[in-house]
Amino acid sequence: MIDAYEIKDLIEQQASENGRYFEFLRKQSMSMGIYRLPAQGKDYQEPHLEDEVYYVLSGKGMLHVEGVDRPVQPGSTLFVAAHEVHYFHTISEELVLLVFFAPAEAD
Repeated sequence: MIDAYEIKDLIEQQASENGRYFEFLRKQSMSMGIYRLPAQGKDYQEPHLEDEVYYVLSGKGMLHVEGVDRPVQPGSTLFVAAHEVHYFHTISEELVLLVFFAPAEAD
C-alpha cells in the first residue's frame, strides 16, 4: 500500500482548515503535517515528546532551539530532538513548513 500526497494540494487543504497545523498522515511510527505561521506572527508551540523534522517549503524567519537561533528559508531542513524548547520567530515572510514527527505526535 502507498499513501501519496501532493504538496500543493496539502497547502490548499491546510489553508481551508483555518488553523496553523494540518495533520495529513498518522501512523504509529510517524505523523506528518503542514504548519503555517504568518509574517510577524508568534509561534506558541511547547516542546514535544517526539523527535521532529521541519522542511521549509516557503517563507523566511528564525528557529530558536535551546538558546540557539538559526535562519530558515525554503529548502532548510531542521531536526529538533524530543523535549527541546523551540519556536519560530522574526518571521519576515509567511512560513509554510512540512513537519515530520517520530513516533506519531501524542494527542
